[in-house]
Amino acid sequence: MLGDHLPIRLTATNERAMVKFVTAQELRRRWIDHLEVALVDVREEGPYSTSHPFFAINVPVSEVEEKLPALVPRPSAPIVVYDDGEGYAESAVPRILSLGYSDVAILEGGLSAYALVGEVFRDVNVPSKAFGELVESIRHTPSMLAKEVKEVLKSQEDIVVLDARRFSEYHTMSIPRGQSCPGGELLYRIFEAAPSPTTQVFVNCAGRTRSILGTQSLVNAGIPNKVSAVRNGTIGWTLAGLELEHDRTERVSEPSPEAKRRAREHAIAWSNHVGVLSIDESKFSQLAAESSTRTLHLLDVRTPEEYAASHLPNFVSAPGGQLVQATDEWVGVRGSRLVLYDDDGVRARMTASWLVQLGWEVYVLDEAFTLSPVDTTVPKPPLWTAPSLGFVTVDQLAELTDVTVVDLARSPTYRKGHIPGAWFASGPELARDLKTIKTSSGTIVLTSPNGTVAAANLEHARGAVSLDVVYLLGGTLAWEATNGSLERTEARWLSDPIDVYKRPYEGTDNAHRDMQEYLDWEYGLVAQLANDGVSSFHVMRGDVPLTSK
Repeated sequence: MLGDHLPIRLTATNERAMVKFVTAQELRRRWIDHLEVALVDVREEGPYSTSHPFFAINVPVSEVEEKLPALVPRPSAPIVVYDDGEGYAESAVPRILSLGYSDVAILEGGLSAYALVGEVFRDVNVPSKAFGELVESIRHTPSMLAKEVKEVLKSQEDIVVLDARRFSEYHTMSIPRGQSCPGGELLYRIFEAAPSPTTQVFVNCAGRTRSILGTQSLVNAGIPNKVSAVRNGTIGWTLAGLELEHDRTERVSEPSPEAKRRAREHAIAWSNHVGVLSIDESKFSQLAAESSTRTLHLLDVRTPEEYAASHLPNFVSAPGGQLVQATDEWVGVRGSRLVLYDDDGVRARMTASWLVQLGWEVYVLDEAFTLSPVDTTVPKPPLWTAPSLGFVTVDQLAELTDVTVVDLARSPTYRKGHIPGAWFASGPELARDLKTIKTSSGTIVLTSPNGTVAAANLEHARGAVSLDVVYLLGGTLAWEATNGSLERTEARWLSDPIDVYKRPYEGTDNAHRDMQEYLDWEYGLVAQLANDGVSSFHVMRGDVPLTSK
């Protein structure tokens, strides 16, 4: 329990509830002492991306029911919520408690109070990005400027360019001669992509982190090839005035048995050097038994396609490269335990080797063991159930004549297609913005992609307006499946779309100034990381004395 370790102050907010508060100093001490805590920023992603504490995760108050259970699977895990004075934290606490969580507190003074004692960071996935910069500064990860890479590509043939991003990002834009090979797959597939030790290997991403960590993974593993990062990735390529390619589909193929054997040999050598622990069923059963008092995340680091085809019970899909790049998108409790799984002995070990250096307690489930459903039994995370009343079906919606549809999807999703006539609304500001609807009659129908967020916000919406408010069962996906028609040409903004941070390293329409500012920010992360002092990162040195045969 949070109160078992931290001084707390109780404040009565009404006759029935007492809200706990913790200070920023108490929170930071918990990180430094390696004690569990989930720090949850309940604002939207836009404001979150401009300023937040180092280990904060982002779950807008309107999305708590849908997103928090996967990030914080243990109901008794300590949770601290905060905002920047908007009042969202006070609204979030009862919603989190109603899910079944028992240890919830508010950060006293919110973000502004925290900024007085700790560094605040911009952007998203900051711990991983700061770690990547630290790795490069300590290990001097080899890299080449875009124009230098371009000249090598023009003058030499024995080269492979491996794009360490997700396939969808690679497909949008890629460096010439690039092949998709997401970061967690690099060592697993390298001897298929470059069977000859004389082949020169370039690794790229959109910016810096996945290029650095992907390149350093291959260097750490001791492969015989010359490996370099394409410095600053596709951003660097674009800023150098070079042309990217689009809509490419090349992927590094599944490795042969011999390529897998070689990769596994290298993965074992490096992971042993780092101190990665491989566990069998007995140790796993112990961790599972302890998961009611110590948070446990079970993560399958293979490709999403492999996971969809077959996976162990209770393990979730977390492709290794993305897990290292964006750990906070899968794991919300700093100080928790992680168990990784693959079926090849390469990907889980290499992913774990980075997570250990990132300060996580991580284990690799030995791929020689096949667990039964009984072996993987762990306590279920909190589960929210949609109200059984207060909804309309797609057929019923089509019959309504005086209706206003309000969409709680993230704004990029809304832009891609919404129910004809639907308005976009901010989830956290739903109660405020519903009051601007200029009608005194009719029905407001809330929708969201699958209907969950809409249903979770039904009572909050009903408390804000005198109109009848219902939610659409199955959400916009159900509408599209039944009607097949979404509106894509016109948008209606009930709220300002500040819900999503526009990443300057994704997509093809980013201003050069924004891309350069992003790179400049990344270069400064090591200094900011050192000044903050809570990371517990440790970059491993040393070479693996192994030559692939």
